[in-house]
Amino acid sequence: MGDALKEALEIVAAQARVRNMTEDEIVAMTKSLVTSLNQILRESSTDSTQNQEPVIDPAKHRREKSITCLECGKNFKSITSRHLKLHGLDKKSYLAKWDLPKGTSLACKALARERRGRIKDMKLWNYRGKVDSKNPDAL
Repeated sequence: MGDALKEALEIVAAQARVRNMTEDEIVAMTKSLVTSLNQILRESSTDSTQNQEPVIDPAKHRREKSITCLECGKNFKSITSRHLKLHGLDKKSYLAKWDLPKGTSLACKALARERRGRIKDMKLWNYRGKVDSKNPDAL
């Protein structure tokens, strides 16, 4: 059963609990509601799929101390997957929607530089594959 039909049946059932309705009234009201709800759903889906204008130029949304969400215009140090879920997106679909390169970072430049520096300081690549023969669990 479609979403619109389920919603229409719930509305009609609620209405039938409040007042007496004939079988013909129930059927007519259900048909009318399904048609209306389907029309609303179609309109909202075409609105969301239409090309939305970005709040800021996508080439300039990533700055030194902040990054601007192209959906809502809010500034962050990093755009998280949790924030993207509020817009119904994930990182891959966000980058695709705004025609950004696949590997684009969603963190401001300063934060990305700081993270890169920490990784370099940790030199994790030196430990890869090395296991102490006396204590194989230590690393």
